[in-house]
Amino acid sequence: MPITATVPADPTVGGHHAQGWRIVAALAVTSTVGYGTLYYAYPVLLRPMAATLGASTTAVTGALTVSVLAGALMAIPVGRWLDHHGGRALMTIGSIAATALLVAWSQVQTIGQLYAVMIGIGVTGAMVLYEPAFAVIIAWFTPDRRATALLAVTIVAGFASTIFMPLTGLLAAHLGWRDALLVLAGIHGLVTVPLHALTIRRPRTSAAPTPADPTPPAHAQRRAIVKAAMCDARFWVLTATFIAQGAATSTMTVHLVGYLISRGHPATFAATATGLLGILSVTGRLVLTAARRHLRVTTIVAAVFATQAAAVLTMPLLADTRIGAVITVVGFGLGFGITSLATPALLADRYGTTAYASIAGRLAAPVTIAKATAPLAAAVLLHTADGYTPLLAAVATCCALAAIGMTLRARTPAP
Repeated sequence: MPITATVPADPTVGGHHAQGWRIVAALAVTSTVGYGTLYYAYPVLLRPMAATLGASTTAVTGALTVSVLAGALMAIPVGRWLDHHGGRALMTIGSIAATALLVAWSQVQTIGQLYAVMIGIGVTGAMVLYEPAFAVIIAWFTPDRRATALLAVTIVAGFASTIFMPLTGLLAAHLGWRDALLVLAGIHGLVTVPLHALTIRRPRTSAAPTPADPTPPAHAQRRAIVKAAMCDARFWVLTATFIAQGAATSTMTVHLVGYLISRGHPATFAATATGLLGILSVTGRLVLTAARRHLRVTTIVAAVFATQAAAVLTMPLLADTRIGAVITVVGFGLGFGITSLATPALLADRYGTTAYASIAGRLAAPVTIAKATAPLAAAVLLHTADGYTPLLAAVATCCALAAIGMTLRARTPAP
């Protein structure tokens, strides 16, 4: 049975309070801009940055790796903060700092400075992107409205790569990568800071327990739920599954542009095709939401992960042509963002909402570490191997293991 001990929600929460939907709209926009500027711009600017700084692409890729690692280290303390204090102050401060760091990124002169800035961006990303946004939304909405609210955010934010990868490429082509980053910093600051500061609120909750009330204080509930989750085999199977799939998706995000260029496609086509991952992530989330009325979430997600494995395996056969390249990107992209919607559904349904952010942070930390290290490992593999074939084989293997893991998670007995 699910391990839940949720503080009763305010009766206005769950879709009946306009403020909750205003928060959803704001977080949909800020997540889109945040991912577009702090993450998806990087692979587009990777090669020009390497040329300007006189560094190898492997060294520049390493800066993204340490950025994501910094975000992983922040996941657990951010989760605790969100459970105790909500997201307004955290997300506002994070968006201000991220804007300043985008400006600093545009001015780096050495590879060491790039690493320092990207560590800061990783820290601020943990404060403003999906994890805190989901925690805020889950605190506002009851289960009957929660799936719709999360879907709304992920659908809009799913277009982040589709919007910002081509936009970044266009800006870099006309302004250079430094001025392109200044434009992105302006967009980020003007959009995210006021929305976080003026919109995010904590919902009203039930009153504190009285001596006659057997319900323990909220902090005691959180500790008990987190401890139970850490002893649950399903949690660790889910973690291993998302580690494998996260490694695959992050590797393809960073290296797909280079792979398509290596197959003879122009850089503009390669960036645009890679940008399709955003649209396809929306498609995958819609498929999950519609199909979960008839199938278990684990069954749907396992099937999508298997489709990703098949798509990657066919890339060497089809990617020489534009149509073939698009077909394989479509197959892989269906699972590109599905975990962002599946994770809160699986965690909240099993463990409730009282300690959601803390548990989600403990899941996000190792998964984020895998996402951080996989592209760097892939870059090393590319320099030591003959072509992209070993890399594609590794990505396909990760997707297949994720499909198996999701199936095992569904069959693992509850404690």
